[in-house]
Amino acid sequence: MKIDSLSLMNFRNYETLNISFGNLNIIYGLNGSGKTNIVEAIYMLALTKSFRINNDKIMIEKGKIKAKIKGNVLKKNDENEFGVEISNDGKIVTINGEKQDKVSDYVSKINVILFNPSDTRLIDDAPSERRKMLNIEISQIYKEYLVVLTNYQRILKQRNFYIRGMYINGSYTSEYLDILTKKLVEYGKVICKYRQDFIDNINKYIISNYEKIFGSGTLKIRYVSTFKNKSEDDLIKRFKDNYQKELSVGKTLEGIHHDDIMFILDNNNLKELGSEGQRKNAIISFKLAEINVIYDIKGYYPILILDDLFSELDKEKITNLLGMLDRNVQTFITTTDLKNISKKVIKDAKKIKVCDGAIEEE
Repeated sequence: MKIDSLSLMNFRNYETLNISFGNLNIIYGLNGSGKTNIVEAIYMLALTKSFRINNDKIMIEKGKIKAKIKGNVLKKNDENEFGVEISNDGKIVTINGEKQDKVSDYVSKINVILFNPSDTRLIDDAPSERRKMLNIEISQIYKEYLVVLTNYQRILKQRNFYIRGMYINGSYTSEYLDILTKKLVEYGKVICKYRQDFIDNINKYIISNYEKIFGSGTLKIRYVSTFKNKSEDDLIKRFKDNYQKELSVGKTLEGIHHDDIMFILDNNNLKELGSEGQRKNAIISFKLAEINVIYDIKGYYPILILDDLFSELDKEKITNLLGMLDRNVQTFITTTDLKNISKKVIKDAKKIKVCDGAIEEE
């Protein structure tokens, strides 16, 4: 998979931009010049959301009413134009000019793996951030996952609302709660299976990735969930046993919305015992493993974005990382200075200089 060209209108600091890409692309310029805005647009073209903010409207250039992103994407000798339009009225996504009514039908079409400095905090972040990461990555692979996840979140919201109502009213009738519990367990079991399979696939590659880039250490990911290895009947019974406790706090106490993952290096939990360098290395190894997992399942490589990676790793480790990539992995690197990159890498790359919303292609 490759993005052949990108056009922007009123996006961030770009009033208009038309740019073509090669297989290895280095986007460089001073901080604040707009280089990350380009890779943000690529990410948004794939996932319909930014990796930097939650408010889409901020991405519209000041004084304008809408922003547009369009990209021609090559996949298995097939070319399609994807588009995302942002306005005060919401967001519209298109494929070859045709509006897509369901986001789940769109987000699995373009696969992007992103590494940026904020990812290095993932191991120390709250479990909700790691669940968010899982949801994003699995949704890129399986559009069905996003559908089931949406249904789970809808039932969870209904269940919490009902429990709060019983808590406030001081009454307890289990018939409707039983129905909601059964649906929550049904959807949760499906999500748990998707997550466990994803982690199992990651673990096929993450050990060798870590060793190749960083020399030594055995890294694995452990999926933590109360739904693991439990039958539907066992889970329903567990929920029912907790009904009184849930009524006392007014919310659902268990479910896949409490899942987590642990990064285990040489049998040690990196969140508790890992150094800052080990944690960075673990996240990078995880991202590289995702490339292989997507290829195994989808039959093509995703697009790789390395945003400001040089603020986190030295030149030698980055050269090792790039050397591991298959030549068919289209890669985007942003940096403030070409001196950060080895001459060998620069020689094979398309270089794009960014200066205050204007670009120079080399």
